[in-house]
Amino acid sequence: MDAGIWRTADLEVRDGRFTQIADPGDLAVEGSVDRVDLAGKYVLPGLIDCHVHVYAMTANLGELEITAPSYATMHAARLMGDMLDRGFTTVRDTGGGDHGLADAQAEGLLRGPRLFFGGKSLTQTGGHGDSRGPGQRLSHAAPCCAGLGTIADGPDAVRLAAREQLRTGAHHLKIMAGGGVASPTDRVDSIQYSSAEMRAAVEEASDANRYVAAHAYTPGAITRALEAGVRSIEHANLLDDASADAVAGADAFVTMNLVTYWALDEFGASMGLPPASQAKVADVLEAGERALRLAHEKGLNLCFGTDLLGGMQVHQSKEFEIRARHQSALDVIRSATSTAARLLQREGELGVIRDGALADLVVLDGDPLQDITILSSPDPALVVQGGRVVLDRSTR
Repeated sequence: MDAGIWRTADLEVRDGRFTQIADPGDLAVEGSVDRVDLAGKYVLPGLIDCHVHVYAMTANLGELEITAPSYATMHAARLMGDMLDRGFTTVRDTGGGDHGLADAQAEGLLRGPRLFFGGKSLTQTGGHGDSRGPGQRLSHAAPCCAGLGTIADGPDAVRLAAREQLRTGAHHLKIMAGGGVASPTDRVDSIQYSSAEMRAAVEEASDANRYVAAHAYTPGAITRALEAGVRSIEHANLLDDASADAVAGADAFVTMNLVTYWALDEFGASMGLPPASQAKVADVLEAGERALRLAHEKGLNLCFGTDLLGGMQVHQSKEFEIRARHQSALDVIRSATSTAARLLQREGELGVIRDGALADLVVLDGDPLQDITILSSPDPALVVQGGRVVLDRSTR
């Protein structure tokens, strides 16, 4: 049963996975079991956010470079717990998230979504991941700090930085292929990293049976990344017909993050976004919704992502509402379930309700196909992760 099939059913879960799905009353359950009556409720697979930054406790990313890891970890634990309460049982961190958080979550030390991490994003000097102002000479970025990126110039340095992230168990690599909003010295319309540098990262990821995600807004950045073998395009706000066709031809994935531009426009200044970054928001705000419509029309592999920073992360679920302006509710739900699972290379294991899949569930009081705001203003009755009830409001 994927996000597109809705019917009445009984579900059996054993050892954290779905073992039987049958018509009501048809399950032959042996032995003592816990039973949960969800009559009248609506059940979805656990939601997946494919673009988060769990260490981003502030919109001023430069501050993370001098923040104690212990302090940042406490914030990350709070942010991840909040995500789980909204129904996100799995997230992909695209800059900063690390093996420590992933291991702590997997071992039950940290309450939060299952974490797919890429470690530090790779950036060129003056690129989107370089948080230094124009007057700063040295970067504070180091493996011990909470910063989201690391600077690597030239194919050999990129190769070394990629191997360093993969050494920690990264599920993917992230490169900065173009300019961005939250960086102080680059332009949104710039292309970053040469083809040779991108290919070095892709080669290292491929050799480790991993993949590369690229931060890219412009057609030029998108196309160069795809030609180098990048599998996942992040943002793509300035997507045009030609670059959309290139994405389709590569069977790549696109993770847009429209809510973050809405939030930066509304709250960025009060949340620590520097003035230089505030001035860039307008460049990508309206363009993002146009790009979403184009990507949908072209039938691209669209994944759900949010990319929110600091206190703006409370608006994570508003992404559903924004996307529903341009896509059907079912397509939006698929972007946060089955399509997202394909991006994470966990097809059939995450984002679906079927025999053998991990037992992640979100139980709702209403039907999100009829009213998507049920998801955009989340108040799930029950959240189940790996067969464990991690949030229960079902008796209200």
